[in-house]
Amino acid sequence: MDLPVTAAAAILFLILAVLFGWLGARPINILKGPRLIPWRPMMMICVVGLMLMLVHLVNLLGVQTGNQTRY
Repeated sequence: MDLPVTAAAAILFLILAVLFGWLGARPINILKGPRLIPWRPMMMICVVGLMLMLVHLVNLLGVQTGNQTRY
């Protein structure tokens, strides 16, 4: 993936993580019944995707984040 696609994916993951966190933090409405969508695990999946995209973005900018080979 190139730089614009990685940045767009990182922004999308950030927006989704904030949205899912907000939806998961709402108080429970007993009249509607139980929540059928697990908002918190979906938020955590987006956070993991965001961290992967940030590391990839830093690698695209020229910083080496992996293990360096030892001679």
